[in-house]
Amino acid sequence: MGWKTLDEMDLAGKTVLTRVDINVPVQEGRVTDDTRIQRIVPTIRDILAKGGKPVLMAHFGRPKGKPVPEMSLRVTLPALEGALGRPVTFIETPSRAALDALPADAVVLVENTRFTPMEEANDPKMAAFLAGLGDVYCNDAFSAAHRAHASTEGVARLLPSCAGRLMAAELAALEAALGRPARPVVAVVGGAKISTKLDLLANLTRKVDMLIIGGGMANTFLAAQGHAVGKSLCEHDLADTARAIMAGALDAGCEIILPSDVVVAEAFAAHAPHQVMGIAAVPADGMILDAGPQTLARIAAAFAQAKTLIWNGPLGAFEITPFDAATVAAAREAARLTREGALISVAGGGDTVAALNHAGVADDFTYVSTAGGAFLEWMEGKTLPGVAALHQAD
Repeated sequence: MGWKTLDEMDLAGKTVLTRVDINVPVQEGRVTDDTRIQRIVPTIRDILAKGGKPVLMAHFGRPKGKPVPEMSLRVTLPALEGALGRPVTFIETPSRAALDALPADAVVLVENTRFTPMEEANDPKMAAFLAGLGDVYCNDAFSAAHRAHASTEGVARLLPSCAGRLMAAELAALEAALGRPARPVVAVVGGAKISTKLDLLANLTRKVDMLIIGGGMANTFLAAQGHAVGKSLCEHDLADTARAIMAGALDAGCEIILPSDVVVAEAFAAHAPHQVMGIAAVPADGMILDAGPQTLARIAAAFAQAKTLIWNGPLGAFEITPFDAATVAAAREAARLTREGALISVAGGGDTVAALNHAGVADDFTYVSTAGGAFLEWMEGKTLPGVAALHQAD
């Protein structure tokens, strides 16, 4: 493991600087989705139970290194207090004296860490200032762990440090999926373009046994194989790249599964006239918007063989009916196998979470990560600075 959890830390009477992600959606001054807030509650409660005083640090929006009143974390206070069932003290400009003056069981939220350019620059002066506020550092923001910022990486090297409950759960889930997985491992990678997921695809072909490629990016692979894809979304200039990825998969013993039949429509619109056809039959004016039933059957067979599933990206244009059919059906099959104990399923990425929620199965997966960039970079095999700093901490 290489990093400590809250269970290994003595927190009694100590101020615990706790990096969290509460970068939640807000409309008209109110939090509209408190999922990220709910997910940090176990860490805060455990710190309190161990006699520590949690001081929450977080970013909010993109203020570009200066105070922006509408990006103040103060807007999250009502949702945070509601989730915890207790008051939270908000401090705009924190000092050790101000924190020490609060009751031992206070929960504190300090202002947006990105209100200074020193945060994103990982300025040693800011890291030292933050370290001076507390006795222990706890990182519970895996979603920000791919950023080497003062509050995610710099301060972790200056204080006894540990992973919070959410961070620990995320790391354990990802280790189970890619580190030492139960095999066979199948990965689903979908979405619009392969250009955004080149590193991911290259890394997965070396790590998994079967790689299912869906969404718009599948069209690029089909075109690279010589299939006509009509007016479909396709990066024709990346045909050589797609062929190189397929060749690499062959060398690594990874089977790539591409659509064998597709749902083709005349336009990208809900309920557009459409039909199912083999990939050799796509007309010049056709647009591939989803995988067909034969492909879905092949995906279900792959899931049935697998012990571990990693999912990032939809299989089709799941935002518009009826081109959500393959994504929904595959997600429900993965959920069924997970419920039966036959499959460890880990999913992540913004579109993926939305697709699983749309299918009504997000709660049935073994683990669903809300971390977009950090989840992808982990899957790409990259070192995450916020995690590496915990490994090297005392």
